[in-house]
Amino acid sequence: MAVKVEVWGDYACFSRPELKVERVSYDVMTPSAARGLLEAIYWHPGLKWVIDTIYVLAPISVTSIRRNEVKDKLPAGAAKGAYMGNGKPLALYTGESIQQRATLALQNVHYVIEAHFEMTDKAETGDNPGKFQDIMRRRLEKGQCYHQPCFGTREFPAHFRAWPSPTVPTIPDTCDLGYMLYDMDYSNPEDIRPMFFRGKLEHGVLHVPSVYSQEVVR
Repeated sequence: MAVKVEVWGDYACFSRPELKVERVSYDVMTPSAARGLLEAIYWHPGLKWVIDTIYVLAPISVTSIRRNEVKDKLPAGAAKGAYMGNGKPLALYTGESIQQRATLALQNVHYVIEAHFEMTDKAETGDNPGKFQDIMRRRLEKGQCYHQPCFGTREFPAHFRAWPSPTVPTIPDTCDLGYMLYDMDYSNPEDIRPMFFRGKLEHGVLHVPSVYSQEVVR
């Protein structure tokens, strides 16, 4: 059961994991970000979204954003102690832990996500592909979502709707995107690993290989 979802927004940041201090976005939306966006619209334990193709409709444009952020995290032990009533304050003081961080983000992004879903072993007796397809269609028509879809981070919200046409007018760009994050492998909860693939934009179209393909590197 395939769907095409049009998504667009002012900014996006699909962070490269190899660059930790300053956030630098991939040039194109990653399959994991596309999956998360669809799950924000409709998620059910009985289905699993699989991204097939990402169409780029707007020229790739980047911008630099510098923001004040908090560099520290509350330690788990402090949170547990506060819960147990040790009387110690549980707080972060931004004046003491503030720092500036730069983000190289995309701007004026516009995509069409083509995806399908597969039934999982958590589907109940009354669940079936037709039912899930109808629910997704209605949610797209009404603009419903479980939480606000976003482009990589919560600060960059995404607008969405069903794509109405069988054809997609993409940009003419063709380029090698290098190794991109495919998704996380959760098959072993004690050893969660990232998966990567060699992305290539062909006339504005990013074809996503199957998770079982040899193109996906773990």
